[in-house]
Amino acid sequence: MRRYRKQDFPVAEIRRLMEPGPIVLVSSAWKGRRNVMTMGWHTVMEFTPSLIGCVIAAGNHSFEMVRRSRECVINIPEAALAEVVTRIGNCSGADTDKFAEFGLTAEPAEQVGAALIAECHSSLECRLADAALVGKYNFFIWEVVKAHVARRPKYPRSIHYRGEGNFMVAGESLSLKRLFRREYL
Repeated sequence: MRRYRKQDFPVAEIRRLMEPGPIVLVSSAWKGRRNVMTMGWHTVMEFTPSLIGCVIAAGNHSFEMVRRSRECVINIPEAALAEVVTRIGNCSGADTDKFAEFGLTAEPAEQVGAALIAECHSSLECRLADAALVGKYNFFIWEVVKAHVARRPKYPRSIHYRGEGNFMVAGESLSLKRLFRREYL
């Protein structure tokens, strides 16, 4: 095994090392308005019920929409949408219809009012399960109530933010199933 020589690193920059998963597009709807935002601050919290926690900044246009509607759709794009995802994250839904501006197809969800994004590999319909940390940390805990996933590819080429405008793309898969006990798969 390789050993690493380490150096001091700014603690304010550790997010570049710890980003939790793929960049997602969160769609929301409230009182006849809709929006989509780019988000990277999320984590799976529980399997059953399926819970996802995420941070949405209070200054973000989507914040009040999801807080008031108590629902959203978490859409997972593939690498082919990386530039669109970046552009969505660099404008405000307060003055831009992001669906129209970026050519996204809004499809109706089955259990929530927010739209699925047809161009995304997966879409997770979510309802707010716990708002206890929203006021203090802008941290929402969502229950996934319906999941829509493309048949192919089985393992999408998702994009992951590394900070400073740099992304990485999920790539080669490594199967270590032989090392897992069946109940932990």
